[in-house]
Amino acid sequence: MKQQARQTRANGGILGLVPTMGALHAGHLALIERARSECSGVTVSIFVNPKQFGPNEDLGKYPRTWEADIAKLTAARVDMVFAPEAAEIYPPGFRSYVQVEGLSERLEGRSRPGHFRGVSTVVLKLLEIVQPSFAYFGRKDAQQVRIISQMARDLNLDGEIVVCPITREADGLALSSRNTYLNAEQRRAAGVLHRALQSAGQELAAGVCDTLQLQSVLRRTLQSEPMATVDYAEIVDADTFEPVVRVSRRCYLLLAVLIGKIRLIDNLYVEPTPDEGFVFHW
Repeated sequence: MKQQARQTRANGGILGLVPTMGALHAGHLALIERARSECSGVTVSIFVNPKQFGPNEDLGKYPRTWEADIAKLTAARVDMVFAPEAAEIYPPGFRSYVQVEGLSERLEGRSRPGHFRGVSTVVLKLLEIVQPSFAYFGRKDAQQVRIISQMARDLNLDGEIVVCPITREADGLALSSRNTYLNAEQRRAAGVLHRALQSAGQELAAGVCDTLQLQSVLRRTLQSEPMATVDYAEIVDADTFEPVVRVSRRCYLLLAVLIGKIRLIDNLYVEPTPDEGFVFHW
């Protein structure tokens, strides 16, 4: 992979990287399409990273669909696929990790201890191996991309981190490889995440900026679905991921919800406008 990447750069190519854990869906393909529009060569990595799964999480059953993934990547005209074994990324005696302090401990970090240390470490390794000019990530994992962007800045990495819009189903459900776990009834119930964000967005558009009121709207909508159990429903500053009292600057409305035993996340990114309105990024 390093040799191929060096050759691409030596020939004047602009290399883009789309990191994935496989089980590819339309959201991944949208990242690849963006990369192809901006780069002369596109590499997609497929690596189910064991370091970002907790002891009671779904590493063993995480969907692995290699043949279908390769067919999709071939159709998308991807130039290179990097699919290392775990022993290549974490050789015997491996003991070096990356921890982005202050951003990794809350929300997903609280619910999944050690998760972001594993994410930061593997992303740094992928960026160092491929050394792309651009690396593409989806905004669905908002806290993750914020942490990766901070890591890239702090460690003076050359590649630019590109954050792309969420890709959604017709009913608004954010695409995720974990959606394949949902049965028909759970899939119907999962639409409540987007409905909750829509309800809070409508309140914001009507001038309700108090976060306690907006959180109440989020939770009330989520609790209207019997199959939904709320892990968190919070409104945070888009830079620090600390809670805010009022939505008056760039913020995220963040959700983590269990549908049955399947944990789903989603968010709404909100930017204020000069006329005291808001732009919503779904």
